[in-house]
Amino acid sequence: MADVNNNAENESKKGVDFIRQIINEDLKTGKGTQQVQTRFPPEPNGYLHIGHAKSICLNFGIAEEYKGVCKLRFDDTNPSREEQEYVDSIVEDVRWLGFNTDEKIYFASDYFDQLYAWALELIQSGKAYVDSQSAEEIRTMRGTPTKPGTDSPYRNRSVEENLELFDKMRKGELDEGTCILRAKIDMAHLNMNMRDPAMYRIRKASHHRTGDKWNIYPMYDFAHGYEDAIEGITHSICTLEFENHRPLYNWFLENVAVPCHPRQIEFARLNLSYTVMSKRKLLELVKENYVSDWDDPRMPSISGFRRRGYTPASIRRFCSEIGISKVNSLVDINFLQFIIREELNSSAERAMAVLDPLKVVITNYPEGQSEELEAENNPANPDAGTRMVPFGREIYIEQNDFMEDAPKKFFRLAPGREVRLKHAYFITCDEVIKDADGNVTELHCSYDPATRGGDSPDGRKVKGTLHWVSAEKAVKAEVRLYDKLFSLENMDEMEEGKDYKDYLNPESLIVKESMVEPSLAACEAGKSFQFLRQGYFIADVRDHSAQHPVFNRTVALKDSWAKLQKK
Repeated sequence: MADVNNNAENESKKGVDFIRQIINEDLKTGKGTQQVQTRFPPEPNGYLHIGHAKSICLNFGIAEEYKGVCKLRFDDTNPSREEQEYVDSIVEDVRWLGFNTDEKIYFASDYFDQLYAWALELIQSGKAYVDSQSAEEIRTMRGTPTKPGTDSPYRNRSVEENLELFDKMRKGELDEGTCILRAKIDMAHLNMNMRDPAMYRIRKASHHRTGDKWNIYPMYDFAHGYEDAIEGITHSICTLEFENHRPLYNWFLENVAVPCHPRQIEFARLNLSYTVMSKRKLLELVKENYVSDWDDPRMPSISGFRRRGYTPASIRRFCSEIGISKVNSLVDINFLQFIIREELNSSAERAMAVLDPLKVVITNYPEGQSEELEAENNPANPDAGTRMVPFGREIYIEQNDFMEDAPKKFFRLAPGREVRLKHAYFITCDEVIKDADGNVTELHCSYDPATRGGDSPDGRKVKGTLHWVSAEKAVKAEVRLYDKLFSLENMDEMEEGKDYKDYLNPESLIVKESMVEPSLAACEAGKSFQFLRQGYFIADVRDHSAQHPVFNRTVALKDSWAKLQKK
């Protein structure tokens, strides 16, 4: 432990975050002489999102740094909202991010018997009572932040009566909503969380792990600290909204005999621009078919980012570099895009895909002839090797790479102008073919055979370089252009009277029938590419096949974050 102390102290001097400074001090003073133990405690009532990734990286990261243990625990205390599907997805997300969950996975439901015993202990010591008021009456008598609450008329029930009623609650002899078990603390407390909070409510619902054994289920505030204590957690790291709950966390631990007393520490949750993080809202988007599912690449869910082509390393780096704070702030999503763009620039193979095809006929190229041209897979990584791409008399280029009446600064193809075809030849536009409505349907061009490979032996320069695909051998592919799901940068600043769904971006998904290199049809699902001049794309893990290639845009090539940093 001495080595850990010394290393942690040195890191503190370098400016480590306040949570690690607290742990360092606990280790130094002997308050945390045992092995550092943290936990990640999601509720299995939805899929994890990017905000949870920050908590995962923090809790598991601290455990790794201090050679401790982080326990994955499911706070499954509300059976009406929880499903095994969510449990499975959470385990998958944590493992995908690179953290070890091969050891035992913990569940609050494993402790239901012990939690019930501690509730009885609080009743027997006169520190808990069964309240028969309605939920509305309890809310009214709770008071306000500036006005003290009023004692319940049932607050002074005898221990015997409370035990009898609590037993009836457990056996299912009382209806839902007829009563709850409350802690007896102080109805005039300045902290409203201390005004006789609920401990147990009647909920006649089957639990995904305990079945129909229980008719009562513990409230989160009651169960949370006890779960930590049972597991030997030393530092219970929560988001900032639980700061006012810390006195209650401590009160429950101090008023029964627990094996240890964990320390709760709060940090600011992740808020990301153009994003909502509420599980309730995300579930609405799924249920009401605004998105295809939890793993829709527009969703801020970890599974959504995974399907969009983000990597575990990029998300871990993002969570590390945004840091840990005690102050809520909004993180620019462009920073996350900058990180994945930087990673894929060095790792993703290059390929050519034409999203909006315009046919080009090279009139002086021999009819019936084709050839294979060599193209590097990644100029940033020579070890990535090369590939062969087919070329022939007819090719496709992007529609927006041609302009009939081109301004001076348009350096792509125009009548009489010469451009370079990447990896291929110089071509010049000689004739524009149009339909009856005047729309450009085809270009007739000539090529210079001496410029094979894209270089001119006489040293002449061209300013425009275009990507292309062979019209004969290219493959049709579905290309999905994903963008921000919402149009408002800070979703906490909605106009009064508006709903968050009013800000859904109608162009968050644009689907194009495109033409791609033939090699892309045979690639495996989940493989990432840079489509030249387009962006970074991943072969969709659900829908991609050789018969129906599907590619999702991870991020465009344009780097908004880098431009902001330069400014």
